[in-house]
Amino acid sequence: MRFKEMASKISQWLEESKEIVISSRVRLARNLADFSFTHWAKKEDLAKIVERVSKEAKTSSYLKNALIINLKELDDIDRQFLMERHLISREHAQGKGKERAVIIGDKEIISIMVNEEDHLRIQVTESGLNLIEAWRLATKIDNELEKGLNYAFSEKYGYLTACPTNTGTGLRASVMIHLPALVMSRQINKVLDAVSRANMAVRGIYGEGTQAQGDLFQVSNEISLGESEEEIVGHVEKAAREIMEYEKGARKRLLTQLEERVRDSVSRAYGTLCSTYTISSAETLTLLSKLRLGTSIGLAKDIDIPTLNELLILTRPAHLQEIAGKKLSAPERDVKRAAFIRSKLGIKSSE
Repeated sequence: MRFKEMASKISQWLEESKEIVISSRVRLARNLADFSFTHWAKKEDLAKIVERVSKEAKTSSYLKNALIINLKELDDIDRQFLMERHLISREHAQGKGKERAVIIGDKEIISIMVNEEDHLRIQVTESGLNLIEAWRLATKIDNELEKGLNYAFSEKYGYLTACPTNTGTGLRASVMIHLPALVMSRQINKVLDAVSRANMAVRGIYGEGTQAQGDLFQVSNEISLGESEEEIVGHVEKAAREIMEYEKGARKRLLTQLEERVRDSVSRAYGTLCSTYTISSAETLTLLSKLRLGTSIGLAKDIDIPTLNELLILTRPAHLQEIAGKKLSAPERDVKRAAFIRSKLGIKSSE
């Protein structure tokens, strides 16, 4: 394990997030024309791709101080840690037996996955609903890299990618959004069904193939072919704003119709987090979600959003193990997690 210092704090984009939309992310999928897609490429070719992309990244004005990490040198906990920080995908973390890397920019706003499903996944994450700024920065990085990299591109289809749904612009715009009131009022399925009908994908906290936890959802465009980058970003931002309004409406109704029930739920969540001596990751996310709702609508005044954002990430399994500097069993993590939460909430241990 090598990320103890990084594990003691959260990424800038989350540190500054105080809204219903926690973050905005733009990802560009690119492949090098001289090589087969990652699933078909030979091991030596994958190594050449890592070397070539890493060399070109060092010339980018946005990646001068970037950290370049070869994932095969990491253990399972290190890779999970990078996934928990949203710097790599679950597939990138779990993929074994091939050359792959991640390039992490200053403050963790920029990350580039090398040899995930595509040769490059250029990712920019911004705080709150800020898709346009994320897209502009991703485009600038992409343009710099393209000067030295020969991308696979078709005049007819656009950028060629391993998955047909990414072909075209190769752009995936997404928002991570916190919807506790819609979940509590049982309106979430109705809203998400409407989003899906508008050609948007809804996924869990860590993207494709993951379940929603802590009332956190990722909403993104379904396809990237047939629309311009501006149109894709605009459609996702419009969908995010509409979902925000639904959530705001649900929060108002909860305060008007079920204030005591919500107040009780928030109070119980706070009480549990302050007093528990063992707690799972899933229960932590559930309780933090209730507290984040309570803080946002003025029913929890003993804690602030930045502290809750910190707990959302630093209580994850790999983070706890990086901080501890060793591998921990699930029961050991549950005890460490509870102690960490109590310390962050200012509760003195009686041990």
